[in-house]
Amino acid sequence: MIITNSQQDLSTPTGVMRTTIYQPEAQGNYPCIIFYSEIFQQTAPIARSAAIMASHGFIVLVPEVFHELNPIGTVLGYDDAGKDKGNADKWAKPLEHHDSDTQTLIDFARTLDNCSGKVGAMGVCIGGHLAYRAALNNDILAASCLYATDIHSNTLPCEKDNDSFNRTPDIKGELLMIWGKQDPHVPDEGRMKIHKKLLESKNTFTWHEFNAQHAFMRDEGERYDAALAIQVYLMSVELFKRKLT
Repeated sequence: MIITNSQQDLSTPTGVMRTTIYQPEAQGNYPCIIFYSEIFQQTAPIARSAAIMASHGFIVLVPEVFHELNPIGTVLGYDDAGKDKGNADKWAKPLEHHDSDTQTLIDFARTLDNCSGKVGAMGVCIGGHLAYRAALNNDILAASCLYATDIHSNTLPCEKDNDSFNRTPDIKGELLMIWGKQDPHVPDEGRMKIHKKLLESKNTFTWHEFNAQHAFMRDEGERYDAALAIQVYLMSVELFKRKLT
């Protein structure tokens, strides 16, 4: 599909959130995917990932995940300075603020004339966590969570007992959990902790571990695995076609 992209500044309870919209050019009635980025916000690899998903017949919304903490339009570099700033933002923003962002994005999606009203979530790294977190909202029917960080460690700020790990039983939508076995950010014991929780909570999910490093979907840098990335895109498309259409 030929796609277009545009930007919309959305008002959230915690400030203005710039969101980029990728969508098919042809008229239609398309489901929506909220695509949560890494800590660096909407870099070129994130934009290309969003475009890939949109070209399969989805409206894809890419919000600036740390909009409260940066000037509108901020994109951090894949360098030490960018990593340090992004991690500082990650530890500064409460999960509850991400929850209100998600609700704003759902509400916005449903105002679009070409949106079917069905919404899913997808994300990489911290964005994988945010996709998992978004699935606590019952309007999120499915979530593709790619090497999601900080779920197992419960290190992100939130109110007592409102962390994503302990709230796993509240997730109703189907989850696609994707991991790299050589990912130091989510070691074996962390992945197994999440897997056990999903089983105990009787969530509907599929679980896939690949021989890959953290950020293997990012098409810049030495960790990129193009063959695996293609598989994961297709798995995500299958999930969303099945659950949102």
